[in-house]
Amino acid sequence: MSVSPLLVLALAGGAAFGGGIAVLLAGLLPAAPALGPALDRLYPATRPPRSRSLVAWLSGRLQVPRADLAVLGQTSESYVVRLIGSALFGLGLPTLISVLALIIGLPVAPYLPVGAAVIAAAVGVWFAHRGVVERARAARGEFARALCTYLDLAATQVRGGHGPMESLDRAAGICHGWAFDHIRAALARAELQLTPPWDELKRLSIELDVVELGDLADIMRSAGTEGAQAYQTLRAKADSLRGHIRTRELEKAEVRTNKLDIPAAALIFVLLALMSYPFLAGMIFQ
Repeated sequence: MSVSPLLVLALAGGAAFGGGIAVLLAGLLPAAPALGPALDRLYPATRPPRSRSLVAWLSGRLQVPRADLAVLGQTSESYVVRLIGSALFGLGLPTLISVLALIIGLPVAPYLPVGAAVIAAAVGVWFAHRGVVERARAARGEFARALCTYLDLAATQVRGGHGPMESLDRAAGICHGWAFDHIRAALARAELQLTPPWDELKRLSIELDVVELGDLADIMRSAGTEGAQAYQTLRAKADSLRGHIRTRELEKAEVRTNKLDIPAAALIFVLLALMSYPFLAGMIFQ
């Protein structure tokens, strides 16, 4: 018994479409926290090498935005899984549409489903990558706003007579939120590894690509090693950071305001078309 090519195409498209949805759901659903990466961060030299899966192998070969993933609290493996799921979804959707078109009797050229599937897969991968980049940019802005509060609290602790190390710990213990969770984890690692906390904050700033956190680490390093006055420097840095955030938000608001001119202009053209339609219709059909 011969197998219909249409049936094979439908099965392949359905499998790719369903596989893409399954991989996307697996990447989006929350998973249990992994103990291995946490131990690797605390004790990087004591962990034995582990066997690597295909996803881990791909994450090591692809150009993964590791800083963006770190600030979002995601792993490179989850990023690769999301790319694969988006690509499979893009491959399957045009195939299913082509099968439906053939079922209802519409002519479809053989190269159209293949070309559309490749383009849709590339677009899906691009959108998945851009989604990570945009969310990471928003997370860094939120981190910078949280640092304004942290700088003020650290300056208050310094003015109260506490040392640089104690000021960082006490200020981090007061605040709540995911940004301060990163800071508290960095301070805890510094305490466990018996290293200065500003060195660990500097490493965290490089890992997350948050320049403002590195500036805080430099200020506290100067106060801890050279005896520099940290209070005025911390307050000045907090004011400067607030001014930078305010300027950036004003620029975003101006761009969004300018974008509002486009629908307003389109609405005016629609109104002009509606007003002129009776006159033009009378001229044409008289």
